[in-house]
Amino acid sequence: MELKSFIREIPDFPKPGINFKDITPLLKSPAALQATFDQLAAPFRDQKIDFVAGTESRGFMFGVGVAQALGVGFIPIRKKGKLPAEVFSETYELEYGTDCLEIHKDAIEKDQKVLLVDDLLATGGTMKATAKLVEACGGQVVSCAFLIELSFLGGKEALGDYSIHTLISY
Repeated sequence: MELKSFIREIPDFPKPGINFKDITPLLKSPAALQATFDQLAAPFRDQKIDFVAGTESRGFMFGVGVAQALGVGFIPIRKKGKLPAEVFSETYELEYGTDCLEIHKDAIEKDQKVLLVDDLLATGGTMKATAKLVEACGGQVVSCAFLIELSFLGGKEALGDYSIHTLISY
C-alpha cells in the first residue's frame, strides 16, 4: 500500500512557508493504519525485540500498533511530571527552548532490546532524548522507526550511529 497517498499537505501551517504533513487521513483508514504498523514492524520481525517504546503522544499511537505486530510490550516515554513512579529524565533542545522527557526507572532491564517508534523524524532531538532514556535504564536501542522523515532537517545525522527505518521521506 502506498502510504504517502494518505498524507495530506497543508500549506502555510502552522505559519507561512511550512507545508504541514497531516497524518489524519492515514489514521482514518483502517487499511492504511494496519499497513503502517505492518511496514514499520517488518524489518524487525526476525530480530529479538523485547519492547517497543514510543514518545508522547503520536509515538504512542504508532508504537502500540508496532508492539502488537511484533508481539511485544509497549513502554511509554512521557512529558515531565506524567509518570507516577521513579523516573529517569532527559532534557533536550527545541527550536526555541527546551523540553523534558521521562521513563520509569524500572521500565527496562539491563540489555533488553528496544525498538523506538514515532510518527516523524525532523531534527532528531526528541528521538535522541528517547534513546538516552532507554539506555539510562540499561536497555539497548535496536533501531528508530518512523512513519515520516523530513530529511532536509538533518534528523538522521543528529541520531548518529542509531539505525533508522522510515516509510516516507520528504
